[in-house]
Amino acid sequence: MSTTLITGASSGLGAEMARQLADRGWDLALAARRIERLEELRDEIVAKHPGRRVELRALDVTDDDQVFEVFRAFRDDFGTIDRVVVNAGLGKGAPIGTGRYDANRQTAMTNFVAALAQCEAAMEIFRDQKRGHLVMISSVSAMRGMRKTVTTYAATKAGVAALAEGLRNEMLGEPDLDIRVSTIYPGYIRSEMNERVTKTPFIVDTRTGVAAMVDAMEKEKANALVPAWPWVPLGKAMRHLPLPLVRKIM
Repeated sequence: MSTTLITGASSGLGAEMARQLADRGWDLALAARRIERLEELRDEIVAKHPGRRVELRALDVTDDDQVFEVFRAFRDDFGTIDRVVVNAGLGKGAPIGTGRYDANRQTAMTNFVAALAQCEAAMEIFRDQKRGHLVMISSVSAMRGMRKTVTTYAATKAGVAALAEGLRNEMLGEPDLDIRVSTIYPGYIRSEMNERVTKTPFIVDTRTGVAAMVDAMEKEKANALVPAWPWVPLGKAMRHLPLPLVRKIM
């Protein structure tokens, strides 16, 4: 049986990933700050799939030492970790220079610095095993610089994508290591993070959006904009359109 470790698994996209991967036969190592939510999710999954193994640990991804402790403990639980999904994230933000550096810093530390710690911990395990699949959850907002409350968030997600590509580049030169790296760029998917946001174009429900994410993971795609429609053509357009036109799309 293969094992996927998911951070930020107590709610939203992370919790739905856990459900759908369990449906596909994966054992799960689930980490998040809210252990009681993880326990509810585990009970739900095991009730549906009595043979599925689900291990839990409380984790604040901004605590570097705890990230390494939890990842290593999960590896000891299962013997091996086949896939790590770096999913934990934060959507806080304010226009830069408006007095809310605290919110922007918190997002930067959670979405990028903590993602780096998770990559370090995951790659340590994968290098030792000589195999593994690292999945980085970025965002379509990483395609271009975004304005106002999304500026810092988009920058962190661009950083996550660059970090993943750097690792993918490195692994191309390591023939003795079977370590694959995927970057998932979700479009607008309804979740607890954005449940109060209204008038969002192209948004899909959580189950539909996560199904596209999980399909991309299972195919081990290097890069995937999901759902494919409309984000594959829109993502390509965003890369090349003049900034005034990008403003009208996003």
